[in-house]
Amino acid sequence: MENTETTPNQVYPPNVQVLDFSSILTRMSKDMTFLAIFLIVYGALSCLTIIGALIGVPYIFAGLRMKESAEHFRNYAFGNNVAELHYAIERQQRMFFIFKVLAIIAIVLLVFVIIFYSWLISVILSGNLPMFQHFNDAV
Repeated sequence: MENTETTPNQVYPPNVQVLDFSSILTRMSKDMTFLAIFLIVYGALSCLTIIGALIGVPYIFAGLRMKESAEHFRNYAFGNNVAELHYAIERQQRMFFIFKVLAIIAIVLLVFVIIFYSWLISVILSGNLPMFQHFNDAV
């Protein structure tokens, strides 16, 4: 029978090829930089309208935090400075906080939209508005 116990230095099974940690961080930071630029551009385009600015400005700030995080991850991958890792995770946490706030706002707005449309449909079907009388006559 094969010995499958893991030692503290062995996290993965011996037959699994594990990439170097710094190469993973480097690739991840490149992907994060691309997404950060996308978020910044999307936020800037959203800011062309007043209502779009409500969403665009947080997207710009989230993109900036992601770009900063990517730079610190890249610096950590090349220098193994623990302070860089700390800054990278801190910037990433700020970005996730911005998206959490945006998600909560989106959920609240969705609830209001559902309530409004439910009210509108009930008013239309009740026939209390003269402009919608022809809907009730057809039914």
